[in-house]
Amino acid sequence: MSEEKRLGIVGVVVEDLTQAEAVNEVIHDFSGLIVARMGIPYRERGVSVISLLVDGGQDQINALTGRLGRIPDVYAKSMLQRMKEQA
Repeated sequence: MSEEKRLGIVGVVVEDLTQAEAVNEVIHDFSGLIVARMGIPYRERGVSVISLLVDGGQDQINALTGRLGRIPDVYAKSMLQRMKEQA
């Protein structure tokens, strides 16, 4: 039985801009999940904020946020649509 796909967003804050290459590598590795990406450099705070629209299994999305969160000075959180209840 395959895992039910869910739609969601992943928010990423990159506090150390030297980590951009590592962040982009992880995002590339999970490109099959990513529907859209928006990146905004917030120069006043010296950070970059990335928003990802994702569509995939919860385990896959958790793996994406987990890998991003293991990069030093990078923070990632996901918000996923609710699972539909089985009748």
